[in-house]
Amino acid sequence: MRATLHQLEQTIRQRRTADPTASYVAKLAAKGRAKIAQKVGEEAVETVIAAMADDRAGAVGESADLLFHLLMLLADLDIPLDSVLDELDRREGVSGIVEKAARPSD
Repeated sequence: MRATLHQLEQTIRQRRTADPTASYVAKLAAKGRAKIAQKVGEEAVETVIAAMADDRAGAVGESADLLFHLLMLLADLDIPLDSVLDELDRREGVSGIVEKAARPSD
């Protein structure tokens, strides 16, 4: 899975500055971070809707869309996928309750 996500990350980073008339990535990147973030939210909601409808195929497709748009947002923020994966690795084996309690409060 890491290889697939890393390849997609590389493709997104390469296409961000391509011709917006020829690349969805470039077209979305040109619209800015707010639009990219909006797309992440839309895809998250569509994933939830598919899950609640017990639509497995829909959940798979929407989850792929969600991951794609999340990688777009990370690229826009200049956050490497490895930073997120490292954070997941750090949390591995730690109770979610314990991990959340250890976070600084806002």
